[in-house]
Amino acid sequence: MNQIINFDNFAQLVPLVQGSLLAGLILGVIAGLIGPMIHARDLSFAVHGTSELSFAGAAAALYLGFSVSGGAIVGSVLAAVVLGLLGARSRERNAVIGIFLPFGLGLGVLFLSLYKGRSSNKFGLLTGQIVAVESTQLTVLAVVAVVVAIALAIIWRPLYFVSVDPEVAVARGVPLRLLSIVFMVVLGLTTAMAVQLVGALLVLSLLITPTAAAARLTSHPGWLSVLSVLFAVTAAVGGILLSLGPGLPISPYVTTVSFLIFLVCLVIGRLRSGRVVRL
Repeated sequence: MNQIINFDNFAQLVPLVQGSLLAGLILGVIAGLIGPMIHARDLSFAVHGTSELSFAGAAAALYLGFSVSGGAIVGSVLAAVVLGLLGARSRERNAVIGIFLPFGLGLGVLFLSLYKGRSSNKFGLLTGQIVAVESTQLTVLAVVAVVVAIALAIIWRPLYFVSVDPEVAVARGVPLRLLSIVFMVVLGLTTAMAVQLVGALLVLSLLITPTAAAARLTSHPGWLSVLSVLFAVTAAVGGILLSLGPGLPISPYVTTVSFLIFLVCLVIGRLRSGRVVRL
């Protein structure tokens, strides 16, 4: 157990990862903000598909010697634009995502196989690794976070209207296709950043699980956003802190904290509704 949970020298280790904790905080806030809209638009599968193309872009950049963050952003944004062009046609969108998943994963594995550098760099793209986050990466993350936050603030109301009642929204002249593309690009940027924390395989733990947990407690859009941010930040920052002592990858801790939050919210939600808890 000491190899998994270990707080030896914890006070000395925390100051060494202040940049990583700030990165986790930023990612948690952005993931929590965008999560309710992903939930409202039923785009959980799209997050997974976008993350695989983000992984492929990051792996290609790693092999070619370019910025991994830049490669992840390019891959995820390209996937997001294609999915956004499909608009509300969920059946066609899901089919395209099903094509993206194996293609992106296979392409990423190819580039990682060709890469002859440190094996930890390869492993980090799949499972996440930001304990040694650099100032440049933190700057990119902060800039992307600001762009995402501004975009969400602008499109939130009309996009939520489209998500709840698309037919009435279109009848009132809301630009459904444009909003869909803009939101998917924003989602792509967020996914690219989240991949660097928990890796391409586990990105759902930040973008989906916190909102799913919050939805067990409330249906009010405002409180849903607040709780989603709280849960995502707790999972991201808490996962980083728990991983320090053992020196293991961050993702198992982030995903475990996120899952435990969901279980607690599930139990509370069932108890409040008077239903028997069945996991």
